Amino acid sequence: MKDARQDTGRRGEQQACDYLESIGHKIVARNWRASHKEVDIITVSAGKVLHIVEVKSKTEPVVAAPELSVDSKKMKNLTAAAHEYLRSAGEANLEEVFFDVVSVVFSDTEEPRVEYFPQAYIPIYA
Repeated sequence: MKDARQDTGRRGEQQACDYLESIGHKIVARNWRASHKEVDIITVSAGKVLHIVEVKSKTEPVVAAPELSVDSKKMKNLTAAAHEYLRSAGEANLEEVFFDVVSVVFSDTEEPRVEYFPQAYIPIYA
C-alpha cells in the first residue's frame, strides 16, 4: 500500500511540475528537506516571487478533495521549512513568498486533473 501511495505522490509531483512550468514557473527544488520537514516543490515566478508548493495527489474514487488535507500542522511545517530554505539559499532579491497547493487526481479513464491554488494560505508561525 505504501509503495502505491509513494508512486501516486511521485506521479502527482511530476504532473504539478509540468503544470507549473507551463504557466511560467522555474523549478528550483524538488523534495527539499530541512531536518524532518519537506517542501515538495519550490519555484520562482516573474523572476522574484518564490513559491513553496505542497502537492496532494489521490487516485479516484476520491472522497475529499486532495487540497483539503493541507491542515494547520502541515502549514506550520511548511512555514518552518520555508524559513530554513530562505536562510540556506540566500534568496535576498525576492519580492514575495507565496504558499501554494497543487491538487492532482488520477483516474483510470481520463487524464490527471490538476488544480492549482496560488497563495492557498497565509503562513502559520510557531
